[in-house]
Parts: sequence; structure tokens; C-alpha cells
Amino acid sequence: PYFSNSKICWILDHVAGARDLAEAGHLAFGTVESFLVWNLTGGKEHISDVTNAARTGLYDIVKNCWDDELIDLYDIPKSILPTVKDSVCEFGKTDPDIFGAPIVIGGIAGDQNAATFGQCCFDEGMIKSTYGTGCFALMNIGTTFKKSDNKLLTTPAYRLNGETTYALEGSIFMAGAIIQWLRDELQIIKHAADTEDLAQSVHDNDGVYLVPAFTGLGAPHWQPEAKAAIFGLTRGSGRALLSRAALEAQAYQTMDLFAAMQSDSGIETEVLRVDGGLVANNFMCQFLADITRVEIDVPVNKETTALGAAFLAGLHAGIYQDLDDLRKTWRMSHQFTPKMHADNATTYYAQWQHYVRCVIDSVSQS
Repeated sequence: PYFSNSKICWILDHVAGARDLAEAGHLAFGTVESFLVWNLTGGKEHISDVTNAARTGLYDIVKNCWDDELIDLYDIPKSILPTVKDSVCEFGKTDPDIFGAPIVIGGIAGDQNAATFGQCCFDEGMIKSTYGTGCFALMNIGTTFKKSDNKLLTTPAYRLNGETTYALEGSIFMAGAIIQWLRDELQIIKHAADTEDLAQSVHDNDGVYLVPAFTGLGAPHWQPEAKAAIFGLTRGSGRALLSRAALEAQAYQTMDLFAAMQSDSGIETEVLRVDGGLVANNFMCQFLADITRVEIDVPVNKETTALGAAFLAGLHAGIYQDLDDLRKTWRMSHQFTPKMHADNATTYYAQWQHYVRCVIDSVSQS
């Protein structure tokens, strides 16, 4: 399960003594930041922010409060849940024994929310996509909640001064993990970076496509039983074509999310900001620009999650006065623009969509 609610329920019902401890006020629940703050403050603060509270499946992200109906449905004592605050505020002070002096904890955000903040995606329609083991894309949709019609998640991007900025989020399970599979399981490359030269050594994909449903398909398909498949292999297919197919899959999966986001929001986005380990691969970034037909911007600072956390703390500390101050800090390292003819890009993507449907159809037939 993606959210915490069913897991909390299971623990309370199956771990000996858990429910009794919870009802007696001796048990607390929180996502990882709550655990960190609790320990950093010496057990004084049981607290969270809206972006993390939203991932419990128990929080009303429109009314900005715990949802009593859901809490009752899962039979969870409300007393075990943390106090929820904005993303920038004083969450407490660290125990002086830890760092030698108390330090104010001034900012909290979830992983991809912090990356969105670090990429300075503060304007409606801005999108960032992070390519690590998986891929996570978030689109700023402004301060009005919008429900996705395309199986995306609507989530708080951040909350400042009592106002929530929302995002559409799409999660892809396999991004860099595909490259790891080539290296560790197939053993056709020694290093992840080898895929770039291999992919560039062939003039096209020769009809070879990899649908990387190794752990099912994530957004916008949500097919947990789907299995990975390689299509179009011939006797001449080798390391280069498999490497290219693995990198092309990053762009196709992103396009699936990109199209869903634009459909939900009604916004035609012209720029995609990217980060994560895979963006060091120039072939991947260029093919991403070709398929999405938008400008791909790679920042100088690619550790955008850590940067976003620093930005939140900096706002609270007064180092930055507002979002405009943060915008001025963003610097671009590389930019990729579409080079492939639009008709060719459409053909590539249409073939991908066909093979994804084949994978999904195979689930219903099995």
C-alpha cells in the first residue's frame, strides 16, 4: 500500500499490546520526519507537516486537518497522530546535548516535495521530474485543489503562511533501477554511464522497446500485476539496442505522466526541470526532450531534495525573505531542446503505447 493507514491498522491489530498502548497514550505514530523530530527534540515534539501528513491517507488536504471519518474507518486512536503544521515554521528545538546548543528546526517536507521546492517550481504549471531508482514527477497546480481524472495523485506541494500549494504527482517504479538491472542481472554493462555511448552507437532503436514493469506499472496505469517485457528483438539485437531501450523507456514513461498532467491541469507546459542521477546521461535527456517536445533544464545543483530542505529552513531563519529570493538562486547547468522531427517522435511514442497495452492486456489474460 502506498499510504500508511492500512499499515497502522495492521500493527494495532496484529502486534501484541500495540492497541492497548495506543489507547493508553503510550504509543505514537509518525512518518520518518516525525520520528526524526521526536528524537532530535528529546521526545518533546510529536509533529509533522502537511506534505508528510498527506501520505498517511488519514489527512484531509483540502480542509487541512485529520479526517475523523477515515480515522474511525481504520479504527485508529487519533491521539497517536502528530500535530500538523505548515512546511515552514518552528517545529521545535534540538536537544542541546546533541549539537552542543539548541537549534531551531524550521522546515519540513516530504522527499519529492522538497525536490520540487529545491527546483523552485513555485509557479502554476511548472514541472520537475526526479530520476533516481524510480521517477517522480510533480506539477504545481496552484492553490486550488484539483482531482485528477488520469490516475495521478493530487498532493500538497508545500504549505506556506497557511496557504497550500497543490501538485499533481506521478510515480514510476523503475527508472535508474532499469540500468541497475542491465548491469547487475544481465551484466551487459560495467557502469551505468556505459549506456550513453552504447545508445548513441546505433542510429535508431531498430524497433526494440523495453516496458520495465519489473514491479508492475505505476502512474498513470496502476497495474501491479504487470510484468516487464522486451519487444522487437531480432538476432541482431545486442547490448547497444538494449541500453537504448532502457534509456528510451525513461522518456516514454515521463511522457505518460506529462500527458496526464497536461490533460488534468489544462496547462501546456514548455519546460521540464529534471534532477537525479540519470540526468547525467545526455542521451536520456536529449531523447526526453525529443519525446516530450519541451525544453529540458538540468540545474547546477542536482541534489534538489537537500536543497529544498535548506530553502525551507532558510525561509524560517530569514536568510531568504520570500519565494522570489529563492528563484534568483536557481542556476541551469545544461539545456536540451527537441531535435527529432515531431512526426518521428509521435511514431516512437505510439509504438510504446501499443506495447504498454500489450503488457496490460496480458494481465487480464493470465
